[in-house]
Amino acid sequence: MLEVKNLVKTFKSGDTVVTAADDITLSIPDGEFAAIVGRSGSGKSTLLSLLGALDKPTSGSIVVGGKDVTKMHDHNLIAYRGRSIGFVFQNYNLIPNLSALENVMLPMEFAKVPKAERQERARHLLAEVGLEPDQMDRRPARLSGGQQQRVAIARALANKPSLILADEPTGNLDSETGKKIFDLLHELSRKESTTILVVTHDLDIAGKADAMVKLEDGRLVK
Repeated sequence: MLEVKNLVKTFKSGDTVVTAADDITLSIPDGEFAAIVGRSGSGKSTLLSLLGALDKPTSGSIVVGGKDVTKMHDHNLIAYRGRSIGFVFQNYNLIPNLSALENVMLPMEFAKVPKAERQERARHLLAEVGLEPDQMDRRPARLSGGQQQRVAIARALANKPSLILADEPTGNLDSETGKKIFDLLHELSRKESTTILVVTHDLDIAGKADAMVKLEDGRLVK
């Protein structure tokens, strides 16, 4: 369960105090797929950064799997991000000189998972996201955009995280491929019992999620 209570994030812009997250309270059950929507500047990216422990809130709490992320010390946050959070980005962020398989194995290497286990899980995940065996040994440049995003999703799942945060994961894809990626994430939230939050501008796609989180000026709106 992801539980957010009274989350506030403010920062200074010159002499002005900007409230990027304004008293946000929400809960997303394990294995649920939620979409975060809102216009540019509504606070979507700020919320994602806070949930992913990439930034600290001014006040409030974020509890993931029973752990209050906001109370963790910096050195514990690094381990937490590596094991409990998976990130999927619009630009894929794959390492270009590694194969698809090696990209997915990398987070498990940092987590000190034995090599044979890393390789087995990476192949399983890449097959689960729809990559063919011969594509697993290709470097990102030899894969299409949709295939690269599938590799990025497999990588995000590598360490069996409690939460996956996807920031406009279909933004660089054509509409048909984007829909397939969205459907894949939805399916994986069930299969892997992982809570997945996706930032998207596409309201048609967002409407098919289990839940929709709509932001306006840093506040939740109905």
